[in-house]
Formats: sequence, C-alpha cells, structure tokens
Amino acid sequence: MTTPQLPADSPIAQIAAGLGPNDLPYSLPIHPNLVHLSIGLFVIAIAFDFAGAFYPLEKRIFRFLALPVTRSGFHDVGWYNLLACALISFFTVAAGFYEMLTAVPLPGVISTFGLESFVTMLWHGVGGVFLLLLIVLMTIWRGYQRFLWRKDMGRQVQWIYLFAGLVIMGLLALHGTLGAQLAAEFGVHITADQLLAAGADLNEALP
Repeated sequence: MTTPQLPADSPIAQIAAGLGPNDLPYSLPIHPNLVHLSIGLFVIAIAFDFAGAFYPLEKRIFRFLALPVTRSGFHDVGWYNLLACALISFFTVAAGFYEMLTAVPLPGVISTFGLESFVTMLWHGVGGVFLLLLIVLMTIWRGYQRFLWRKDMGRQVQWIYLFAGLVIMGLLALHGTLGAQLAAEFGVHITADQLLAAGADLNEALP
C-alpha cells in the first residue's frame, strides 16, 4: 500500500503563484480600509458620548444656533457607532491576519521603534486581538449603561467609561502606528516599495 506524499512546500508557498502584484489574491489590501472604518466608528462613538455627557453646558449654544439637538440623540449616535465598530472589527482583525500570512517584508529593515518586521507583525497581530476584546467589552459595558444602569438618566454613560474610551483611543493610535510602519517602512503589500528595493525602474515595471 502506497503512503500518500505530503507536498514539500508550505501552504503559503503553494498559493504564491496565484498572488497578485501586492502579494495578495486581490488588487488592494482590505485590512487598512477596515482599520480606518473601525477607528472612525470608535472615535465618533466616544466623541458623541462626550458631547452627550456635557450637554448641559452646550445646550445654550445649540439653542442659539437653532440646532434641534437632544442629549439622547448624542447618546444614540454613541451607542450605534460603538455597536457597528464591534461588529466590523471582527472582519478587520480577520482580514489583517489573512493579509499578514502573505506579507513579504523588505529584508534588513529596522522600524523607527527599533523593531524587525517579524516582531512588528507579532505585536500588531496580538495587539489587534487585544483591542478587539477591549472594544467588545466596551460595547457590552455601554449596553448595560444604556438599557439597565442608566436608562432613566439624562447622562447615559459613566465618567469612567469615557476615560476608558480615551485610553483605548491612545492604544489605537499606538497600534495603528505599528501597522503604518509595516506598510511605509517594511513595504508590506506595497508593490512599488518592493520593486524599488529590488533596484527596478518603476516606469518600466509598473503599468
């Protein structure tokens, strides 16, 4: 009886022939676009909850400008944006891990943080999962405030919740910097950087 032979190449090597110019099976990376959507939704959620929390100080300005703004309206925007952020961030992280599997960083490069490409990708991947967990926990926390703890109160969010949101924004900025370094410094999924590093003429190599 003949024992079936396993392919010698790794799974990534097996699909390498089907990858496009950006080392992806599609033309442009998906993860960066989803990242900016996730970050934008989170920032808007926290910003509008801040606006709702400080509404008593702002309502005279809105009244003077004849803007039909309500406190509950601010908190509605905060809740629905955070909920959308939590849902979309699952796809953001999934796309990031898939695109990291096909990443081909430029060799011999050290980032401005003093990290090599593998370490940068490792921290970026682990950080993405950690931030996803924080966003989901924030959404659950926000839901309890909206529907149980503070449903009959004007200010729908706790001050500690808003402070936690600011801390997570800082973590998102740091985490996003690692992702930006993968693209800008290590040339991950950027054809032009890879060609320049190989000494090619972009006018001839790119259409």
